Amino acid sequence: MTPPLCVSRVPIFAGLSPAEQDEVHELARPRRVADGERVYTEGGPTASLLVVNTGRLRLTRSNRAGAEQLLRVLSPGGFVGVESFLTGAHPGHSATAMGDAVLCEFRHDDLGGLLDRYPEVGAAMLAALAEQLSRTEERLVAQTLEPVERRVAVYLVELPSRPDPRGLRIELPLAKKDIASYLGTSPESLSRSLRALAEAGIIAIEGSREILVLDPFALDELTA
Repeated sequence: MTPPLCVSRVPIFAGLSPAEQDEVHELARPRRVADGERVYTEGGPTASLLVVNTGRLRLTRSNRAGAEQLLRVLSPGGFVGVESFLTGAHPGHSATAMGDAVLCEFRHDDLGGLLDRYPEVGAAMLAALAEQLSRTEERLVAQTLEPVERRVAVYLVELPSRPDPRGLRIELPLAKKDIASYLGTSPESLSRSLRALAEAGIIAIEGSREILVLDPFALDELTA
């Protein structure tokens, strides 16, 4: 049986009762994908809403030169496919597995019947789509108008952290080249910004994936 994570941790199903979530759960079809496997392609047909059960998916978009830009990374509980379901549009991005992953697939035909019974799910889908569009707009504005240093500071502040005797410790969830792509900059510019923060005594770079925030207040000030 597909684990209930596919329903219980997804915001669009959060308003349903446990019994109703069990009903939704019965519609989920498990789909296993291997590391690097393309789940769907930008501009191609898709007829499913996908929820990440285990593993991660990277969503990318290609520019005219063929280079890929990272849009989002979906972790367990993350979902994609609402826009295609609501509008019928083909996805404007590609999805690829980051490591082996298990997805829960909800066919559009099944979702149509579900919305007839539970209209609140449709309202939640619209809210999720509006939030996604708002975040996309904010990122476009940031990449066009804001300096790289502020983009990096905002990214670090929004990451989960854990207490450390010297401050707050952050584990970068992506390779630096992927973070640079997500922020709309180059790996070289990202490295320069991190070095500048380190030289200012705001952070310490510890390995390829560890950042120690020595002065959280100063880092937060850079996001204002």
